[in-house]
Amino acid sequence: MKRFANKLIAITGAAGGMGLAFARHFATEGAALILTDVDKAGLAEAAAVLTKEGARCSTHLVDLAVESELHKFAAEIAGQHERVDVLVNNAGLAYGEVAFSFESLSQAQWLRFLSVNTVAPLLLAQALRAPLARAKGVVLNVSSMAANVPATAYGVTKAALNAMTYGMASVFGNDGIRVNAIAPGLMETPAARGNLPTETYQRIQSQQMLKVHGTADDIAALGVFLASDEARFITAEIISCDAGNRLRGWRG
Repeated sequence: MKRFANKLIAITGAAGGMGLAFARHFATEGAALILTDVDKAGLAEAAAVLTKEGARCSTHLVDLAVESELHKFAAEIAGQHERVDVLVNNAGLAYGEVAFSFESLSQAQWLRFLSVNTVAPLLLAQALRAPLARAKGVVLNVSSMAANVPATAYGVTKAALNAMTYGMASVFGNDGIRVNAIAPGLMETPAARGNLPTETYQRIQSQQMLKVHGTADDIAALGVFLASDEARFITAEIISCDAGNRLRGWRG
């Protein structure tokens, strides 16, 4: 029996990378998918690939930095579906200034980064609270090992998301909704390879306890477990998946 047969999974940032990996893993377990992204072409391509592989999915162009778009999307989904079993808050701003800057950022930049990476996961979960509650569902927030010792805006937004996860778990637990976060380490993805300088990539990887390459599939597999009934007693946790990097990073 597939673990997510007849269940509905909503995934943000699903046009590629980790979001697409989540979609594939949940689809393999029998789930129907609701996919969002700001990348219209990438979203259509992802949906075409998933459909060819046998997945059932709908696509929605949503900019999580725009609150009205977020609420419009949630209202549409709540109007079409009585229940949403899992919300994966995967979308986020991860590269560019958010990943390399700190003291030089303007208030407008800070507010944009925080709105997408930290506040949008709460707002979307709140907007979908009724169908999540009917399903006794699960919210998964995608954090980062950068939250452990934040030295960039990205790290700060993910540390704040960790704190938000605890608050969400406390509040949503009243409805039987579990809320956890996954903190990935360095992932072998085109985005990471394309946006991190080679020396930075090698330095971070050298801090791992395991000399292996992390992949989006590692994170997606963990997410499927945390969203399943096998993890029914787990909530309010920030679960690292980083080959032990966080421990060496703290000592380094």
